[in-house]
Amino acid sequence: MASTFTRCMLLTAAILGSGCLAVIQQGEVGVRNRWGEFEPSPIGPGIELYNPFSTDIERVTTRTVNVALTAQLPSKEGLTIETDVSILYHVLPQEAPRVLGEIGPDYQNTVILSVFRSAAADVTARFFAKDMHSGERARIEGEILKRMSVLLEPRGFSMEAVLLKSISLPSGLAQSIERKLQAEQDSQRMVFELERTRQQAEQRKIEAEGVRDAQQIVSQGLTDAVLRFEQIKAFRELATSSNAKVIVTGDKTPVMVSPE
Repeated sequence: MASTFTRCMLLTAAILGSGCLAVIQQGEVGVRNRWGEFEPSPIGPGIELYNPFSTDIERVTTRTVNVALTAQLPSKEGLTIETDVSILYHVLPQEAPRVLGEIGPDYQNTVILSVFRSAAADVTARFFAKDMHSGERARIEGEILKRMSVLLEPRGFSMEAVLLKSISLPSGLAQSIERKLQAEQDSQRMVFELERTRQQAEQRKIEAEGVRDAQQIVSQGLTDAVLRFEQIKAFRELATSSNAKVIVTGDKTPVMVSPE
């Protein structure tokens, strides 16, 4: 029994002595490079034993990578806009062997940045410089991301986002855009004031029409008979007062004279 155990230990030591251990971390995969050829199946996180004489282990990160760069992008009016950009992407784990075999370990500079520059220039050339400072920025980012995804996802990459962060416009253009935005705000404020004035005038018109209609109703109800009745009623009340006298003239309407 002891000899069997000893032989197993010696065999294990021999195996370990003739090989190397590779530790694959979370967020990455390993790819075996055997005699210069990448094996198609990636290695997941864990410990991997390999023969250093015939095999090497290449590690490829599958975490999200943030590529930050400063780009010079053209605009529709022919200006060059400087902007800080972030490109977020990751390598698809199952595609890591193909990425290394077809592109190589420097895939970021070889394809990611090259495709971005081409896609970004094609997209921004269809927009005015001022659009990068407005709500169109999200649309520009989305179109660049879409173009990159079409070209890079078949190559083994998943594009997550393209972010245009700090945008520097030529000084004259920046001032022109600010003046235009200020003029648009002033115009909108004027439209609001005119609309409020119109509503106030409309309200006063409605109130005046209401007063006019009320007066018409009252005037239509004041016939000669009604007026005569109200006059007689008023003079009767005054006749009972010790401070008033009623004088009847030749006219139809009596005249009241108050004593001094």
